[in-house]
Amino acid sequence: MSGYHESGLLPVSGYHESGLLPVSGYHEFSMLAENASEVGLAWEGPPPVARSRVDLPSGLRLSAIVWGQGSPRVVFIHGGAQNAHTWDTVVLALGEPAVAVDLPGHGHSDWRSEHDYWPPSMADDVAVAVGDLAPEAELVVGMSLGGLTAICLGAQHPELVRSLAVVDMTPGTDHAKAEPIVEFISGPQTFESFDDILARTVEFNPTRSESSLRRGIIHNAREQTDGSWTWRWDPVRDWKLTEPGGGPEFSSLWAAVDALTCPVVLYRGADSGVVGDEDVEEFLRRQPDAEVVVVAGAGHSIQGDQPLELARLLATRLG
Repeated sequence: MSGYHESGLLPVSGYHESGLLPVSGYHEFSMLAENASEVGLAWEGPPPVARSRVDLPSGLRLSAIVWGQGSPRVVFIHGGAQNAHTWDTVVLALGEPAVAVDLPGHGHSDWRSEHDYWPPSMADDVAVAVGDLAPEAELVVGMSLGGLTAICLGAQHPELVRSLAVVDMTPGTDHAKAEPIVEFISGPQTFESFDDILARTVEFNPTRSESSLRRGIIHNAREQTDGSWTWRWDPVRDWKLTEPGGGPEFSSLWAAVDALTCPVVLYRGADSGVVGDEDVEEFLRRQPDAEVVVVAGAGHSIQGDQPLELARLLATRLG
């Protein structure tokens, strides 16, 4: 195994990137009891959990969180501008050994110098991590940009994807459908204080508790030496293919949906506009045996809005 495990003790500012030094420390798994308490999960102490990194052929590293003991049964892939911790509550509720990957350019994974975060390219990197950390996984779960990456993973590396769950995303998603997400991601990259970055996050996530958003920022941002805060994701995206308005054009990835040979389920947030009825129709035209489940009380981030329900649904996909 090329990856290695370490404790969850990480500096807030990450891995000493250019111009940044650790300002204060936090144990990235110290807030799991809060995750559990917020949704009413029984807490008997933290499960076995560790961070791992996998060396890629490019010389970069992909980071992931490995949960539980034994061979991981589930692989989780987060959305754009998120990180592996977005799945914490779902994994706690599911109670199965799992791996949650940080996509390239996100979380604690290395940024690509060419800023290429196109799903087929990222799928090849994720394949290295899955082959290393979870080669026998029964289910791959991908949300948003991670959902497209998971679809490409299933098309390009079918031996690693025995069953696929896509969370609120299809190649039919365009700039107009994802406008609120694009607006948030395209906003300021640096904030004068933690309160400022929290205020903007609360503004764009009115249905989420402030405590959950606070945890998310601690995992997904870093403090700089001058006390300001910046996001952990690479703000530059070289999509190669774009719409006239400058947004990503994903329609070419419908071919990857055609190539899937495993069982597929599409989870759609009832309050989300990211997936349209026409997208579901096209998805089912290309994958007639796919299942489509609408999750009540959930927007685009089903794992954030309805983590217990998503965990319940995922449990039904495991043998």
